[in-house]
Amino acid sequence: MRIISGRLKGRRLYTPLNRQIRPTSDKVKEAIFSMIAGYIGEGIIAADVFSGTGNLGLEAISRGAELVYFGDRSRESLALTRQNISYCKVEEQSVVLPGDYKQVLDRISNKIDVFFLDPPYQDGVLVDCMQTIFDLDLLERDGVIVAEHDSKEKLPDSLAGFRILKQKEYGNIAITIYVAQEDIE
Repeated sequence: MRIISGRLKGRRLYTPLNRQIRPTSDKVKEAIFSMIAGYIGEGIIAADVFSGTGNLGLEAISRGAELVYFGDRSRESLALTRQNISYCKVEEQSVVLPGDYKQVLDRISNKIDVFFLDPPYQDGVLVDCMQTIFDLDLLERDGVIVAEHDSKEKLPDSLAGFRILKQKEYGNIAITIYVAQEDIE
């Protein structure tokens, strides 16, 4: 697992010792960032809500994000995220928030340009997480929500004021990109 592009390109990140944390593969991460290329850049604010290793948020920082919120409920994930943040020397661009997704979202104090949502597949929390983002009005106008999920889990075309912009499958992994409904009407 490495940083693919940007100023941190080529850095190999620390990976989990067990299978409890499922980091996004380099192939899928490359596809995600290709899909959202127009939304990633200098000065954006992102949130890696189920951070695991911090892989997606660190890639966003490498590509110009000004600030990334990293959240997770697992102590092991938070320790790994912090280790990778420290290794990449991006502490000043990172805010680590312990807790479940509702606690994390409730403590975000900025509008977010790009949300990365990659919860444990069996948890079934994506719909509720996106509803919480909508209820708290956290998505910046022209922002995107990147949802990584099991390809067997079909997400609705529209949900909580958001609509699907793009969707791709990579084996048993699906990536669904949502935008605010008014951004595509």
